[in-house]
Amino acid sequence: MAKDILGYKGKRVVVMGCFSGTGEAAARLLVDLGAEVHGADIKPSPVNLASFTEVDLKKPDAIAAGIAAIGGKIDAVFNVSGLPQTFPGEDVVTVNFLGIRAWTEGWIPHLNPGAAIVSVSSLAGMGYLARQPLLREFMGITDFAEARQWYADRAAELGDPYSLSKELINTWTQVSAPDLIGRDIRINCTMPSPIDTPMLGEFRKIAGDAVLGAFAKAKGRYSTPEEQALPLILLNSDAARFISGVCLPVDAGLAGGLATGVLNIQQMIAEASAA
Repeated sequence: MAKDILGYKGKRVVVMGCFSGTGEAAARLLVDLGAEVHGADIKPSPVNLASFTEVDLKKPDAIAAGIAAIGGKIDAVFNVSGLPQTFPGEDVVTVNFLGIRAWTEGWIPHLNPGAAIVSVSSLAGMGYLARQPLLREFMGITDFAEARQWYADRAAELGDPYSLSKELINTWTQVSAPDLIGRDIRINCTMPSPIDTPMLGEFRKIAGDAVLGAFAKAKGRYSTPEEQALPLILLNSDAARFISGVCLPVDAGLAGGLATGVLNIQQMIAEASAA
């Protein structure tokens, strides 16, 4: 029999955002791999989970209650929840970063040695290294209300709240990794290109077909939820036990092409518009 290199059988894992899309796909795959999967979201999941807990990431009390309701020791945390830009900016930043951070940090005392954390970021957060002083200033605010006010006071200069939230996820992941590895806990994130999920329609309202088409050009299509769920599962698995602090593009080579100048996003948008 082949060795179980992923090592999920018998592990207790938590999937935040298991209602639909990538989170639902991840939860299903983890169940198939033999994990004891505990889900959380604002809507019940269709997956046959060990438990489901309703959690609103905008509310610190709900986050703490959700962690207490699931309880016990955990081997892996999957953060897949997120809001698009069609929601108020304060809510986007709160759910996509502040809530995810509070949820994750609340689990850290309950994580077994060798545990791992993975979050879904986005290619929209690619520019995080160019805004480090600003992002680190925001990261220094731990109170939800204070952080929301900080964002509201600067919303015009901060730009797209979704991109900001994903830049924060990338930065937080890499800033947290050195300390967590000292506790035998790994943390990573993925940066997907557009995914064929119900949320894609919300992004289309903001970005338009040309921009989404440009970001899908590398492969000629959008990725599937499963194609995004599998890298999450890999990063939290035993097979990736020496990987931490990584912001992994899952985009069929798009980020690499842009970084090296092989691809030009403005040209790609223009070509997609013409098509």
